[in-house]
Amino acid sequence: MTRELKVYPNEHYYTEDGKFKMELAQEAYFDLMRYYDYAIPDRFQTEDFWVKDFNIGDFAFSGLAGIFWFSDPDYNLSGHEMFLLPNQAIPEHWHVGTEVTGPKLEAWHVRHGEIFTYAEGEPTEGADADIPPSHRGCTHALKRTRVGVGEVARLSAPAERHWMRAGPNGAIVTEYATHHDHNGLRFSHPDGKFFLD
Repeated sequence: MTRELKVYPNEHYYTEDGKFKMELAQEAYFDLMRYYDYAIPDRFQTEDFWVKDFNIGDFAFSGLAGIFWFSDPDYNLSGHEMFLLPNQAIPEHWHVGTEVTGPKLEAWHVRHGEIFTYAEGEPTEGADADIPPSHRGCTHALKRTRVGVGEVARLSAPAERHWMRAGPNGAIVTEYATHHDHNGLRFSHPDGKFFLD
């Protein structure tokens, strides 16, 4: 690690009227990549590299950046790199089948940092304290598993509600998955969206 990873408060990422500052968020992920000496390909300077606050307005605790390296319905295969800032979470969600594809199946390979995955099933004691404040009352998957560098975790079942949170130094994660249609993505948070209108 080359230097200390700077952590910003949530208001750093929004204008006074609540507009998401995409460029500042993107730069925070580039800092994460530099922190882990992760090579930043030219493709990350294009729209292929996306940043989301999921329309929730709590980016410091609820957000994600990523790039789909490969996604092909004929092969029923996708490869995706995901980036999470320190303690940042992907909101609880699930993937249903559509006319294009079945429910998405996925596994997560931690390259840097650590993640905690949360699945349906017997809740882990104390896991409810991990839920970001903006998600309390609408997050239900609380079976927690820690996943460290070089380890792989997977979705327990098709269409299962799940979410993920990075550890204190963030995380870079490779996702292996079946091809998926974003129209099959569902969020537990009532305002949650992947694509904004």
